[in-house]
Amino acid sequence: MILKTFLLFSFFFSPKPEPVPTPAKTIYEYKVAGLTGGTIDLSQYKGKKILIVNTASQCGYTPQYEGLEKLAKKYAKTLVIIGFPANNFGAQEPGTNEDIKAFCSKNYGVTFPMAAKISVKGSDMAPIYHWLTEKAQNGVKDSDVKWNFQKYLINEKGALIDVYMSNIAPDNSTLIKAIEG
Repeated sequence: MILKTFLLFSFFFSPKPEPVPTPAKTIYEYKVAGLTGGTIDLSQYKGKKILIVNTASQCGYTPQYEGLEKLAKKYAKTLVIIGFPANNFGAQEPGTNEDIKAFCSKNYGVTFPMAAKISVKGSDMAPIYHWLTEKAQNGVKDSDVKWNFQKYLINEKGALIDVYMSNIAPDNSTLIKAIEG
């Protein structure tokens, strides 16, 4: 009887093992719609760093397109930049995908890949942005998208390196050091 009581007590009051967390996905598991149609399969960028930037055509940070294009050209062998147009902040990206493409080409000569317009926060947040902003998915850190032109740097193996706020320009030494590192 004592043994049964002990076993029963041990079962209910002994510490339970912690659940094993599910390993974080890599960015390579995502495919997104392209700005001009088709699909951007992020697995095609294995071996390169990826800089993901939520963009907007009518923002004070919009001139960063120029710096992003320079960065894309300078580091073309080791980095890909992907723009994600979003209208989440101050309605600063009201246009259609066609409008955005025309704006980027005409004003900044953008040649780096651009995804179709998405939402980067809220109840309709795109799945890739859940991965970028949730530690449970990316395995590195939680973050919130605070404004247009926030940047997420991914390493050559598809893991999140860090987040850079909108005021970190494409030629900022901290960002350059991370790209080159």
